[in-house]
Amino acid sequence: MEKTLTIDGKEVRFKSTAATPLRFKAQFGKDFFSEIIKMGALEKLGKLKPEEIEPNDLQGLDFEVFYNIAWTMAKTADPKIPDPITWLDGFDEFPMIEVIPALQDMIIATIQGKKK
Repeated sequence: MEKTLTIDGKEVRFKSTAATPLRFKAQFGKDFFSEIIKMGALEKLGKLKPEEIEPNDLQGLDFEVFYNIAWTMAKTADPKIPDPITWLDGFDEFPMIEVIPALQDMIIATIQGKKK
C-alpha cells in the first residue's frame, strides 16, 4: 500500500510492505506491533478530523512512535532518505495531527492484512 502526502509543501511518499515491521525493528530496536498496540488511541484519532482533535484525545500517546512509523514508511517508499532526525530536520512543519489519520489505513493494513 502506498500514499503520497504533501507535508510542508513537499511531496512525501509513504509505503507499507511486509518488511515494514522488520525495518522498524532494525532501525529503532522495538517491535512494530507492540508499539502499535500501545497506541490504542490511534483508532480514535483516525475517526476525528484534525480540527476536532482536542488535547484530551492526545493523552497517553507517545508521538515519537508516530514519527518513527512515519519515517519507516517513508524509508520503505524511498530507501535514499536519511536517518530519522536528519529527515525530520528537512521539514519546518510536520503536522502529525494530519499525518496520523492519513497513514492510519496503512498501519491497520499491516496489522490486519487483507480480508478474503
